[in-house]
This record gives sequence, structure tokens and C-alpha cells, in this order.
Amino acid sequence: MAFAGKTKHEVLSEFRTAEILEAARKVFAEKGFSEATVDEIAEAAGLAKGTLYLYFPSKKEIYLAALKNGVAELAEATRMNMEAAGGIRGKVHAFIQTRLEHVERNRDFFKIYHAEFGNLTHPLSVNESFRKLYRQQLDALEAILEKAAEGGEIRKTPAGAIASALYEMTRGLMLRRLLGWSGTTVEEDVETLNEFVWRGIGNS
Repeated sequence: MAFAGKTKHEVLSEFRTAEILEAARKVFAEKGFSEATVDEIAEAAGLAKGTLYLYFPSKKEIYLAALKNGVAELAEATRMNMEAAGGIRGKVHAFIQTRLEHVERNRDFFKIYHAEFGNLTHPLSVNESFRKLYRQQLDALEAILEKAAEGGEIRKTPAGAIASALYEMTRGLMLRRLLGWSGTTVEEDVETLNEFVWRGIGNS
């Protein structure tokens, strides 16, 4: 019997894959890639090791899938919230807020993200799909900044450089929260960075 256009087998496979990736994030976040074992991931997922290998052929494949899945999820949430926001100020606010809120809800993933994917020169991050996801987010930011400059909403600035700076400043706040160094709320961090940004590129 099909469910939403999918067979029972396909639905079960997607469910099992999600379970494995969630378990993998927790194990990798706690032990890192080198120390984590497939046995530990299988146990955390409640599966036999042999069953896990039916979904992923190696520990590296599990690791990369966990990273890619988490990055894609964050990128999609960011895109949707930016599209729903009005005006350049609203979109920049949505970009920052979505990412800071996401780190609060997904700390296991972000421990992996900042250890590995946060450095695009890391061997595991050379994967082209990761670079593409990273670039897509920068391109989206650059596009809205260019449009805002053309419409006179912000000063004319090198949109690509500003997009990269905003991305990295937001990532810095995400890491600060992850490490427990922030004594402020998410909203306070969002407002602080927003004010900093608009002092630099705002028209008033």
C-alpha cells in the first residue's frame, strides 16, 4: 500500500535512515569521527550492525550523510524564513534568527558542523555537494543585498563580501552559543548583530 505516493518499503527506509542519522549525530558529537564506531551508532539507533550496513556502507558515508542532511535542513529553513520576511531588514533578521534558533534545537549536529563542515578546507568538506550548499546560502544573501542596494534600501556595497561577512559573523555567534560562552538570549544576539550590520550598510 502506497503512502503519499510512496510504497511501504520506501516509507520504512526513509524512517530507518532518519533514525540512523539522528543516532549518528549524537555519537559523532560525543566522540568525534575517529573515535566513534559503527557498532555504537547501530546500538544508538536500535539496529543490528548488519542492518545499518544495508543503508550505509561505511562510517565515513554515515558521517557525510549526517552532515549533508543537517546542512540541507538548515539551508531550507533559512531560505523559507527569508522568503517569508518582508524587506531587506526583515530578511537579514530572518537569516540570523533562523540559524541561531536552529543551533539551540540541534546542538548535536552543530558540534559536528563546526568541527568539520565549518572548515571548507577540511578533507571531508571537499565534497562538492557541501560546497554547493554553502555557496547556495551565500548566493541567496548576495542576491537580496544586491537587490536592496539597487532599490536604495542600503548603501551600495560589495554584496558578495558583505554576504560572506554576515554569514561568518552569524556562524561565530552560533559557535559562541554552542560553547556556552553566551550569557544572552537568542533574540538579544539577533538584535546585537542586526544593529551592527545596519550601522555598516544602512542608509540611515
